[in-house]
Amino acid sequence: MVVNVGNTGNAGSAAGNAWGVAERYREFSWREARGRSDAHEELSARISQDAEFCDLLSGSLPAGNKQQPNLLLAAVRYLDGPHAEMGPRGEAAYGRWREWTIRHWDEVRAVIMQRATQTNEPARCATLLPLLARLPQPLALLEAGASAGLCLHPDRYRYRYEGDGEGRDGRRAGALRAEVGAPESPLVLTCRTGGAADELPDRLPQIVWRAGIDLDPLDPAAEPDDLRWLQALVWPGDEERAARLSAAVEAVRPAPRPRMVRGDLLDELPALAAEAPPEATLVIFHSSVLTYLPPARREEFARLVRSLLDGRPGGGHWISNEHHSVLPWITGPAHPSPRPDDALLLTLALDGHPVALTGPHGQSLHSLPGAADTPGS
Repeated sequence: MVVNVGNTGNAGSAAGNAWGVAERYREFSWREARGRSDAHEELSARISQDAEFCDLLSGSLPAGNKQQPNLLLAAVRYLDGPHAEMGPRGEAAYGRWREWTIRHWDEVRAVIMQRATQTNEPARCATLLPLLARLPQPLALLEAGASAGLCLHPDRYRYRYEGDGEGRDGRRAGALRAEVGAPESPLVLTCRTGGAADELPDRLPQIVWRAGIDLDPLDPAAEPDDLRWLQALVWPGDEERAARLSAAVEAVRPAPRPRMVRGDLLDELPALAAEAPPEATLVIFHSSVLTYLPPARREEFARLVRSLLDGRPGGGHWISNEHHSVLPWITGPAHPSPRPDDALLLTLALDGHPVALTGPHGQSLHSLPGAADTPGS
């Protein structure tokens, strides 16, 4: 379908929203893609300066999550648009990308409306593992926003914790500090850490039940189309992350499927939590998920989790791994010497108590002072 980008049928409201769309792409280019993906940085910057294309986006996509830059860029890659692997570089290449996207807009929009930004980063298991390993065993894992459920299988991967040159024991950067996990796993996760050796896991958790909730659960081990979508969400040029995704899918392929529920996090959580076996420690966890909820719903979610765990015989634990701005009522950690990338770090918290700063893709774990004394650990 050929679309007249200057006339989307909702000119008044589109014109009013096009500036907001442009600003969203500009922010994405500057704050998220810069330094992580040259292709996405350039492409989103060019879109932000393309008033007619922003008019198309604002006039034909609902405001909110459906106007996320990630979603559009992944949809075009998913459909094998031009420069799908490395992204359009240069003005001529952007022109080809733009022309193809407009010509195939019906298909692109259909993918955007059907799909969501469900990046499922298994490497975050490396930052969750130290907490999971020291909780009372066995565990019943319930992930809110589980996507493809790859983080519900921390016992299927192998882990290498390496020094980053800042540790209290003075070990040099890159030195192996701990190694644990499934010996034959196709996925080996490396995580930089500066904590004491006794804060790192020496065993895998014992997991007897796994479940997840998502608006659109994926099964990349059984559904090639789901795997294709997850691959499209990996940013161009990030071969390491693409390889990690493929290895994680292979690692979980032989395992029984977790119990996956389609629906809203808050609506489905009570009934699903009630299914957890009573002899296991229920652990409700999530990583970079609550940012997609409005602030009032985040607070409601936190109250619901606390209520469910308080009302469970034997209790349970809540592990959150979110940006500090998402859960502002969790005390923000003091960081004595912030580095340039600190703005991207997540705050790992156990039962509402911050215990560590983590890399957004599980690449680093730095315990906070007093984390070992956190209640429940």
